[in-house]
Amino acid sequence: MATISSSQRVGVVGFGHIGKYLVERILRDGSALGLTLAFVWNRDPAKLKGLVPDELILQDLSSFPSRKCDLIVEVCHPQIVKEFGALFLSHAHFMVGSPSALADADLNQGLRQAAHQYNRTLYVPSGALWGGQDIQRMNDSGKLKGVFVRMSKHPSCFRLTGDALSDWKEGEGRRVLFSGSVAELCPLAPNNVNTMAAAAVAAGALGFNRVRGEIVSDTALSDYHVVEVEVTGPDGFSVKTVRRNPAALGAVTGSATYTSFWGSVQVCKGHGGRVYLC
Repeated sequence: MATISSSQRVGVVGFGHIGKYLVERILRDGSALGLTLAFVWNRDPAKLKGLVPDELILQDLSSFPSRKCDLIVEVCHPQIVKEFGALFLSHAHFMVGSPSALADADLNQGLRQAAHQYNRTLYVPSGALWGGQDIQRMNDSGKLKGVFVRMSKHPSCFRLTGDALSDWKEGEGRRVLFSGSVAELCPLAPNNVNTMAAAAVAAGALGFNRVRGEIVSDTALSDYHVVEVEVTGPDGFSVKTVRRNPAALGAVTGSATYTSFWGSVQVCKGHGGRVYLC
């Protein structure tokens, strides 16, 4: 049976902005919270030199079992979730920082099966999603009827796989880039819509195909990202939230999301064989 030791050993996969932030927090504050850094991996290990102790740098990700982690945190790219997710779960609890990967139905099901098989927890951080636990509770009670998430950002903050924004001009205002199912949206903007993916995980009865998402480019949003969530239930019930997340021009991730991720890491204590929104 999977257990968590009193001092939880954490491996961090990815050293972009969020990965770097999490590593710094664990090294600085982890001991007081029962967190120990087991390893850090980055596709380019040279970027870790001087910032991470040499003994904590993992050169080959496939050798992660030797570090004996309690929790592995992925904060790099959906492809890593696809290639290593089930293997991570065979050795540790796993926090998916790129939940847009779960829009792949086969991968989603495979990771859930691995979590059950190895009695591990597949964690999905709330990130910029406000009210995720409330959505999950409505879903679990059978009262959830619909979820819609709109993310609006300055065009410089989007990282799209297509060329939908290749012609943007400063001052052009608002442009809807996509509106449809989150399942369709995730492959288009895998680095931008993890908030929507988290909503789809929370709304398990609806899933990625029935949770609706919309991404909007708006040149007026030079200081923050806007995330709007509308949840509907029975008998005309509805809740709408609007979250303004401070963000610099060109930033994929708003500043408040960093502390949200850190809070998620602290609650990953093992819930046994399930998917858990944290």
